Amino acid sequence: MSKKNENAVLNRPYGDKLVNLVVAGDERQELLERSTKLPSVQISARSLCDLELLATGAFSPLDRFMGQSDYERVLTEMRLKNGMLFPIPVTLPLDEAALPKWGEAITLSDARNNTLAIMQIEEIYHYDPMREARLVLGTTDPKHPLVSEMVRWGKVYVTGELKVINLPVYYDFVDLRRTPAEVRMHLEKMGNHNVVAFQTRNPMHRIHEELTKRAAEAIGGSLLIHPVVGMTKPGDVDHFTRVRVYRALTENYYDSKRTLLSLFPLAMRMAGPREAVWHAIIRRNYGANHLIIGRDHAGPGIDSQGRPFYGPYEAQTMITQYADEIGVQPVEFKELVYLSDEERYEEVNKTPEGANIFSISGTQVRNDYLAKGRLLPEWFTRRETAEILQQMYPARNKQGFVIWFTGLSGSGKSTTAEILTSLLLERGRQITLLDGDVVRTHLSKGLGFSREDRDTNILRIGFVAGEIARHGGAVICAAISPYRATRNEARRMAGENFIEVFVDTPIEVCEERDVKGLYARARRGQITGFTGVDDPYEEPVNPEITLDTVNNDAAANAQKIIAFLEEQGLIQMDGRHAHAEAPEVEFVSEEPVKAL
Repeated sequence: MSKKNENAVLNRPYGDKLVNLVVAGDERQELLERSTKLPSVQISARSLCDLELLATGAFSPLDRFMGQSDYERVLTEMRLKNGMLFPIPVTLPLDEAALPKWGEAITLSDARNNTLAIMQIEEIYHYDPMREARLVLGTTDPKHPLVSEMVRWGKVYVTGELKVINLPVYYDFVDLRRTPAEVRMHLEKMGNHNVVAFQTRNPMHRIHEELTKRAAEAIGGSLLIHPVVGMTKPGDVDHFTRVRVYRALTENYYDSKRTLLSLFPLAMRMAGPREAVWHAIIRRNYGANHLIIGRDHAGPGIDSQGRPFYGPYEAQTMITQYADEIGVQPVEFKELVYLSDEERYEEVNKTPEGANIFSISGTQVRNDYLAKGRLLPEWFTRRETAEILQQMYPARNKQGFVIWFTGLSGSGKSTTAEILTSLLLERGRQITLLDGDVVRTHLSKGLGFSREDRDTNILRIGFVAGEIARHGGAVICAAISPYRATRNEARRMAGENFIEVFVDTPIEVCEERDVKGLYARARRGQITGFTGVDDPYEEPVNPEITLDTVNNDAAANAQKIIAFLEEQGLIQMDGRHAHAEAPEVEFVSEEPVKAL
């Protein structure tokens, strides 16, 4: 039982002081006026999240974006230059061309040019994104969502004194958005020294409810349910849906005297073990001295070879190693199972022999329940959660998807895409076709064929495709898209139902088909930067579908894609359309689907 102590003192902030960079009163007004006279630089959505957490003290003891000495030691030793443990670099990447000279000040603004802060530039330094990825993430695989993002960051990191004029303004769940100081105030009123925090980026089901309640009981203290609502893994359930679930659960099934729900605007790095330690440090700044750590905490799933980026228990091992130093103890996520005869959950190693155990896999949640409009059973999730998820997730065959054709010029992308478009329209599915050549005459008019312009073109296509798919539309994209990292970024934009189709045609065959004579001109040097001749094409490592255009014609290959879409439930099976003559389908799934 919780032993309430009105004089209980929460865990002190990391470094003993909660940083506050937000200015007020006359100083704020003076800085606001000054900001209009300074060069203004837009920062990314990721940097916006970081700035907010720096400003409010969540990243204490940091009081600015990291300088080079802190950054280098964090990369190699997970420590700041003063020796304090800090495993994740918090930096501000910007384009060097947009910056004034060293020693001057700039205004930091968001994507809508709203003024956020003034930074006095004290240091500008170059960095190597692949070195940072290798040291922090343990991989340079572009399948990792942060790796594919980092290659498009600004080429320098910038730091200096920060004075924050305005925090980001939110209009959703305003009553649940609290700074570390505000969270600490609420927790102090509960009167418990011990606080266990629960990090989540997924909807909570009965098993999570049971786990969090047991954790609070075990420490004899309060529970902080602290879901991430900043940037999470691409394809995750949106925070609007998730927060509705969290609110329904905390209001109906938790003890309000010892439970606090507060939203956490973090931009996750998906850095596995290092990020778990970082999460613990941050939760200390919010007042917690325990953190629930699950399997594959902050992991991004599987890599390009189909293997997990991190081991299932690496995060638990690392946070246990540093728990005493950071002042936050891990509470390991015990594997629980539901005993149907006794109508309760129990740890798997305490399950009576011969007990009837109920379980539902993540795949079953999506395919057998949400995709079919069925409510999840109440032993698995509360009815409120089931109804919210049912409202937000249409049947699988009504969900949006992106089919992304990639391959050399002349490989057959556009021809197959046009046939596929007709077949899907025949099935009653409305299609948006984004062909590379057509896009360049409209959306990307004026772009050249440098690597930077090619990336820009592909990212524009990816953004448009992702927006259409997010609203339930079906999109077919046919563009050479030669660079693997850019295609992975397009995958990130598109979300879960991204289907990469590699049109695997040898360059010799492409040249034979080249009625425009482009390859011949490139061979003569009349065209430079031509993919496959003097500019590389990076083949997909693990595409969902690979098409052989030498032994199969475009119509057969289009049928192969139709068969895949049927297999995935993205279009309904049609008895009139047999695929007996289509080539054998070999499907490669992106990764195991985790439970919602």
